[in-house]
Amino acid sequence: MERILISACLLGRPVRYNGTDKASGAEEILAHWQGQGRLVPVCPEIAVGFPTPRPPAEITHAGGADVLAGQARVLEKTGQDVTSLYVRAAQETLKLAQKHGCRHAVLTDGSPSCGSSFIYDGSFGGIQKSGMGTTTAALRAAGITVWPETGVAALDALLRAH
Repeated sequence: MERILISACLLGRPVRYNGTDKASGAEEILAHWQGQGRLVPVCPEIAVGFPTPRPPAEITHAGGADVLAGQARVLEKTGQDVTSLYVRAAQETLKLAQKHGCRHAVLTDGSPSCGSSFIYDGSFGGIQKSGMGTTTAALRAAGITVWPETGVAALDALLRAH
C-alpha cells in the first residue's frame, strides 16, 4: 500500500506556529487513509526542535528552493534568522519520506516549510504569493509529488484509479 507523507497539523495535532491544528476539509478521506495505515505524519519544524507556539516565520523575498540553494533566508517576525533550521527540517523530512517510500505528500499550504502553491511574501503583512516552502522544494527535487491540503480529494481519486 502506498504511504503518504502528511503535515501533522492536518491530522488534528496542535503543532502550527500558533499552537493550533488546521482543518483540511477532507477529514473523512484522511481518516480513511489513517485507518489503512497509509499516513506518515510529520511537522518539519517540530522534528528539528522548534517549540509550539513559536514566532511566525516567512521566507524573505524568494522561495524554498532559493533557501535550499543558500540564496534566501527564513526569518521569524522577531528578526531571528532560522534558515539553518528550515534547511535541516527539509532534509530530515525528505529522509523520512524516502524511508517510508512516499511518492506523495500532503502538506499545509502557506507555510515556509510546507507551502506548495503559495507562501507569504516575507513582509509579515499577510500577503500571499505563488511559491513553495523549503520542505516542499526538497521533496519535489527528489521526485515526490506535493499536494496542498485542498488537493486531498484529487490525490484520493488518483490513488483509487491505480
